[in-house]
Amino acid sequence: MSRRGLAAVASVLDQAASSATNILVLVLAARLSSASGFADFSMVYVAFSVLLGLNMAYVGQSLVLHKGEGLGAACRSAAGFTGAASAAVGVLLAVVGLALPGATGRAFLALGLVLPLVLLQDGLRYCFSALRAPERALAADALRLVCVVAALAVQPEGASAGRLVLVWGLSALPALAVGLWLLRPYVRGSRADLRPYLRRGHLGQRFVVEFAVGNGSSQLAVLGLGVFATPLAVGALRGATTLFGPLNVLFNSANAFGPPVLGRLGGKRATVRATAALGLVLAAVGAGWATALYLLPDRLGRELLGDTWAAASALLPATGAQYAVMGLGTCALLTLRVLAPKATLSLQVVFSLLSVGLLLGGYAVWGVAGAAWALAAGSALKAVAAWLRVARLDPVAPQPDEPRPAAASAA
Repeated sequence: MSRRGLAAVASVLDQAASSATNILVLVLAARLSSASGFADFSMVYVAFSVLLGLNMAYVGQSLVLHKGEGLGAACRSAAGFTGAASAAVGVLLAVVGLALPGATGRAFLALGLVLPLVLLQDGLRYCFSALRAPERALAADALRLVCVVAALAVQPEGASAGRLVLVWGLSALPALAVGLWLLRPYVRGSRADLRPYLRRGHLGQRFVVEFAVGNGSSQLAVLGLGVFATPLAVGALRGATTLFGPLNVLFNSANAFGPPVLGRLGGKRATVRATAALGLVLAAVGAGWATALYLLPDRLGRELLGDTWAAASALLPATGAQYAVMGLGTCALLTLRVLAPKATLSLQVVFSLLSVGLLLGGYAVWGVAGAAWALAAGSALKAVAAWLRVARLDPVAPQPDEPRPAAASAA
């Protein structure tokens, strides 16, 4: 297998390790905690997930688009900013935890104490992505998975949320140490500069808005269904989406590790050819996965989702169609991220809000099946709009939205 093929495999495996870590943390915490304890842990983990996404958008996505010289300095700057920013946010969370009463407050206090460890450890993945060394990210994240599972598995039943958060966070230390050691050869002799991250117009600011809009719209959709729909409808949609978790791994891998590879292909034609082929592959995988799930015997389905399987299985054709077109849309947005990074914001805003409207309208007219097909329609429209935007890009001249090689744009 070629070096590029090995890198692609390592990228997918790394994303799988990261996703497995998040899933197993929640599973182990649920088994160890009481109902109220897991509720506290879940609140803290949701807060962490939001902060993780913001850091990914502000630091990680801009870093993987870095071009030109000084990549070592850019990685050192990204790691330095992540450490400093997460420490500042950690202090605020600790203050909030001290102000909140009971177990909830102690859980947020624990998150504040360990936040710099977990955010910096995860942020190193984007450094290795930019450096085209995903196998190093895989080594650190695989160690992270082993350590967190082992640490949580030995905790006593009924452990408090605060204790579980502390154990979860401190278990990141070995992976963080290994990640920094693996990064050291690339950043030796370079100096960190945090000022570009504080300047107005930093590319990450646009990506933060995109993340906020996408994440906020999905939460708004859930809230809307909670108001207008039944709990069964919400559970059915979430259950059907959960079954497509492996495809989320592929999509996240493309977004995280695709830009550094595509940025070196040279020109619009080569980039579009590569992303279009990848989009067709992801669409075919999505359709095949949906078919396999649809043909799954009810006995096995109930083992996966329990009582939710009956309602969720009826939505598999719609959800499968959604994920198939999401593969095409993801690659269109990836193309724009490489060739014209600022072009993605308007698409994300418009079609995230459109998806919310379609979701609620589909449920109002055709029930939960209508909501599922409405989400598929929204994803299809977004994919079409994104590829049309790609087609309008200048095929020869450099794109005005392309980040400059200077440290101010991506360091």
